[in-house]
Amino acid sequence: MSQTIGIMDYGYAGNIFNIKKSIEGIDAGLKVTLIRDKKSLDVTDKIILPGVGAYGDAMEAVEPIKDELTDAIRKKPTLGICLGMQILSEKGYEFGESEGLGIFEGEVMRLPVKGSVPHLGWAYLDIIRPSRILEGITEKDSFYFMHSYELINYKDVAGLSIYCEHRFISVVENGNIFGVQFHPEKSRQSGLKVMKNFIDV
Repeated sequence: MSQTIGIMDYGYAGNIFNIKKSIEGIDAGLKVTLIRDKKSLDVTDKIILPGVGAYGDAMEAVEPIKDELTDAIRKKPTLGICLGMQILSEKGYEFGESEGLGIFEGEVMRLPVKGSVPHLGWAYLDIIRPSRILEGITEKDSFYFMHSYELINYKDVAGLSIYCEHRFISVVENGNIFGVQFHPEKSRQSGLKVMKNFIDV
């Protein structure tokens, strides 16, 4: 069955092209559209919130359709990537305090590590409960991370990762709503497997 995957457009390039390219590489029959208004949101079967930029800027970009977007996320399978996962929270503290979409309980705080921030590079997952988007993924699979902030959440965690001896949330799942702190579109075959799992939800 044909699907339309909608990628939220925050108004700057971000990683939209790489996400679109990875989806089309999985299945050339999938239609990929950019979500810029309510009309484009309505025609999507699944939603991806991409992950490059700052929390407040992303929320400012979605403000014109915030209510419609939040309602759609609660009804349609949704994947938040990096920043996209973070804005699913209630609140973020990047460059001041910003209200999020409020899908997941919790808030987004700066990584409390002594090492270099942002965290850039490859890391593994500690899978703490089954997740549909981690189907076929093992703790030997590595993923690419690029972030300075982390989601603090105590209910929806499916995977953790470590940076500078600090364990942070790398995968969340609640119903048909998923979030990953890493970039699957930059994580080679392991990342493509995660993207395919989301498409198959």
